[in-house]
Amino acid sequence: MQRYFIQLSYDGTAYHGWQIQPNGISVQETLEKALSIIARESVTVTGAGRTDTGVHASFFVAHFDSDNLDLDLDKKIHNLNSLLPYDIAVQNVFKVNPEAHARFDAVSRTYKYFIVKTKDPFQRHYAAKEARMPDIEKMNEAARLLFEYEDFTSFSKLGTDVKTNNCKVDLAQWVDEGNRNVFTIRADRFLRNMVRAIVGTLLDVGFSKLTMDGFREVIEAKDRRSAGTSVPAKGLFLVDIRYSENLSAGLIRSPKPDFTGAGVNLGV
Repeated sequence: MQRYFIQLSYDGTAYHGWQIQPNGISVQETLEKALSIIARESVTVTGAGRTDTGVHASFFVAHFDSDNLDLDLDKKIHNLNSLLPYDIAVQNVFKVNPEAHARFDAVSRTYKYFIVKTKDPFQRHYAAKEARMPDIEKMNEAARLLFEYEDFTSFSKLGTDVKTNNCKVDLAQWVDEGNRNVFTIRADRFLRNMVRAIVGTLLDVGFSKLTMDGFREVIEAKDRRSAGTSVPAKGLFLVDIRYSENLSAGLIRSPKPDFTGAGVNLGV
């Protein structure tokens, strides 16, 4: 069997997240059906991680095995995109070694969260709206506290089946871009709902509902009930996944354009 990495992007609005669900359509299920037609065999796809219902990905990587794909991968990519719905697009498919793993070989993942300050019909699926003005400086001061910790149980969805809640965050920053506030966070791994819970709790800091010491206490409590409310999924994008040099060679990292009319630049 030949192993392949596949790079794709998707608008998560219509999907119940990446992973196959019993009672809702997922990105994984949709991609597997299209790949199985192209490969003329049943294909199982393993993603670099999960995204929740309504979360988007401008950069996503998965792997699959097949012996039925010929050397004309450009044609296969074209045919695959023809079969996929408008809200899922494949950028590249390339061969990797049999041991390569889209999830376990990932070195880091980067998310962005977008909050617009005024009502905009063209961003209704891609950003949360918040007319109030949070204190960006306070939120960045609190975000830097994340670097001091590894256990993020307080920001994890309850009842998840994981061996550890430890993650290593090495980037967490808010930027005021005039018409919107953008939060960028990078870590070696993320827990379910982690980014949305962190953003919600940082907004509590920005609105003076939570002090800096209070934010530290939230982390140290290791209790989801101590953290703030999760922000809406529609403002969250997975924008980058990093691998070792040999696995990154086939990934396309061209700058992501703005959405038409939305001004949501996803470049990292």
